[in-house]
Amino acid sequence: MSNPADKFSPLLSSPVLLGGENRSGTTLLSVVLDSHPSLVVGPEIDFTEPVNLGPHILDACDFMDGHEEDLKGATKASIPEQWFDGVHFVAQCERFGLHRDDVRRLVTTLMAECGSELVSLMDRCRLVDAIGTLRCQQTGAQRWGLKLQRKIKDIAAYAAFWPNAQFIHIIRDGRDLAASHLKTVPDWGYPTVTDAAHGWLEIVAHTRQAAPAERYLEIRYEDLVTRPRDTAQRMLSLLNLPWNDALLHHADQGHSLFDTPWGHPAADAASQPLYTGRNGRYLQDLTPQQIVEFERIAGDELVRLGYGLSGQ
Repeated sequence: MSNPADKFSPLLSSPVLLGGENRSGTTLLSVVLDSHPSLVVGPEIDFTEPVNLGPHILDACDFMDGHEEDLKGATKASIPEQWFDGVHFVAQCERFGLHRDDVRRLVTTLMAECGSELVSLMDRCRLVDAIGTLRCQQTGAQRWGLKLQRKIKDIAAYAAFWPNAQFIHIIRDGRDLAASHLKTVPDWGYPTVTDAAHGWLEIVAHTRQAAPAERYLEIRYEDLVTRPRDTAQRMLSLLNLPWNDALLHHADQGHSLFDTPWGHPAADAASQPLYTGRNGRYLQDLTPQQIVEFERIAGDELVRLGYGLSGQ
């Protein structure tokens, strides 16, 4: 893939790009913001793989057409490896509300315009931009948004590609995040507290240091679920959007993710009213030794974010 520093023409749209470590509440954040009538915000779309993204997506669309019944309830392990990236991409687009034929048309058109197989990161961002623009046209929203997830650590590159983009980074207490990885998603999450601490610290600290301050906002998951009005108002102030009570009632709104979840691991939880019961779960789910280990690695960042340490 081409280096992000390759020559490019900046994209003129003004997306709302969300990010955060896995299990930080990024899906909930996307659904809350999607509740605002001026925004259409989708879950993540993984667009950095494979190398021949364009042709692979088109082939994956054909594969999915021919295996519709087989793919119901499919898991990563049950999808043939050569098709997984493409099938996953198309499924993510459908979670965002696109029809498969929309995906085909956008990819085909952009490949012709770029004269490429959408290899460079810039061309892939153009595809994401086209997806977001189409969703605005389909819904009447003024702006589109999407989850970058952990790719928000590359915020400097995306800020250059989209000079009018704004970024919202949701951060969860890293100890709760570690507990969630170890207890809830052991098949793909961090295998140890040490890994979780280093991974969390990389995303949280590096993103803040690289972010364009005037276009970047950090929010805490804990504030979103305990002080939703204040937290939502901070986000709307960044985005220069008026208040709308729908943000406090995301579970009562229609969202494409709920209609076409494609097995999204957080769709069910995000469809529920705001819930605070998992805050501080690390106190029950981690051992004292694991808590000490996490704080040894990432304690300074926990303190900066207002979480405090267990010994205080």
